Amino acid sequence: MKIVIADDHWMVRESLKQVMRRLEQSIDIHEAESFGEAARTLALHPDVDLMLIDLVMPGFDSFAGLRRLRKAFPTVPVVIVSVHEDVEHILRSLEQGVIGYIPKSAGAPEVERALERVLAGEVSFPRKIIERSAMADGGAKAALPPRDGLELTAREIEVLKALGQGRSVKRIATEHAVSEQTVRVHIRNVMKKRNLGDRSAVVHYALNAYGGAGRG
Repeated sequence: MKIVIADDHWMVRESLKQVMRRLEQSIDIHEAESFGEAARTLALHPDVDLMLIDLVMPGFDSFAGLRRLRKAFPTVPVVIVSVHEDVEHILRSLEQGVIGYIPKSAGAPEVERALERVLAGEVSFPRKIIERSAMADGGAKAALPPRDGLELTAREIEVLKALGQGRSVKRIATEHAVSEQTVRVHIRNVMKKRNLGDRSAVVHYALNAYGGAGRG
């Protein structure tokens, strides 16, 4: 297995390396201290299986940098490791297609559990932060009335449940034997029916309504 760890703090990189080596016996780790170095590493190693990257480091302009990274290397699975611990950063990262979000304040066991889920093909993100947000807004995102009385179909509910349990669009498509585009159509339909403004709002809605074992 080949991974890239991109962070400008060597201690963070070293900690992540130790965790990954405990989880995966055969592993080839490449390190980067800046966005430019990370991009060059991915260009040299197109067969990278996983990238762990910080949102704040030289040359990496937070979400603009993440969009550039996803556009240039759309097939590389990305996990964010960040000092930001608010639900907005988490949901905006998920909207860009990352498969995990790990706060830097997380303890070693929590980091290990998150990476175990990622390596198993799940999406992992911090449950406590999502739940605190849901409590703070009084569940408003989960209580919006249907538009024009339209109810969700059985398949739309299945997609929502899968999102709430941490499934990626790709995995949902595989499990239900449909295309990824079909899954995205169901997500767009949910957005319209539940008055949700964007994909991050759908994820939040799914977490509130159907969140389960797939979260970190």
